[in-house]
Amino acid sequence: MSDWDEVTQTELEIISAADAVRRTHAYLVVITGPGVGTMHKLPVDGAVIGRSQTADLRLAEDGVSRAHARIRPIERRMMLEDLGSRNGTFLNGQRIERPAALADGDKVQIGRGTVLRFSYHDSLDESFHEQMLQSALRDSTTKLYNKRYFLDRLDGEIKFSRRHHSALSVLMVDIDHFKQVNDRFGHVAGDTVLANVAQMIGRSVRNEDVVARFGGEEIAIILRAIELGPALLLADRVRRVVATSATALPDDKQVHVTVSVGVASLPDLAVETVAELVDAADQALYRAKHAGRDRVSR
Repeated sequence: MSDWDEVTQTELEIISAADAVRRTHAYLVVITGPGVGTMHKLPVDGAVIGRSQTADLRLAEDGVSRAHARIRPIERRMMLEDLGSRNGTFLNGQRIERPAALADGDKVQIGRGTVLRFSYHDSLDESFHEQMLQSALRDSTTKLYNKRYFLDRLDGEIKFSRRHHSALSVLMVDIDHFKQVNDRFGHVAGDTVLANVAQMIGRSVRNEDVVARFGGEEIAIILRAIELGPALLLADRVRRVVATSATALPDDKQVHVTVSVGVASLPDLAVETVAELVDAADQALYRAKHAGRDRVSR
């Protein structure tokens, strides 16, 4: 008899018609661990959760196996199944040994520190959650990710890089003489310039790259699987895009700014923590500023 044959009738009970009208889609929401707050809509035929890049829901965290667990429908219930993971899959604090039915609000622990909440939502719930998530993770001026999200993601990416011996680069971008922009045109205009530069940078990198406002006029970028050489080329492309563009202001005014960029990469540097890698990129940025601005340094 298979594990699926052992599922009890209670676990397979049909959802009431009233609930079925509202429970349009099943979701997993990250409540602790990398990407906290992120809402993942589960495909109707289920999803594999794991560290592998081929996983439907990828978790770049220590303790997560490549194919860790699976959620798939049976009858009218979504069932959670461990796929022989190293550290096990836990449902509401209990390690599961066979497929278990998921109920609205259940908590699923994957690996050592990632906890997901399983829930059903309709389109209005999804829209509201997305708005709340964007508010929590995004900077209001630039619409880029905020510093907290950047540091959280960078921690996961460093661990992934060390585990798989893959490259990882961080760019720190700072607008040159930004105080002069605020002093001459005002802070509202300064925010417009900052937001426009942020958009330029966002269009200059890959969709999978993480671009965040690190603080003030400083923007940070995570480049997964990019070594030092290509990272320097991309950094210079960012520099040239900003230098050759302008921000339009009211009364037909235009503001031209430049940026300096610092680049730090693994495995080029023997660093192991988020603080060390960010500090290395900051030191490179300082060298670019000290050398005359509007340039890239490593």
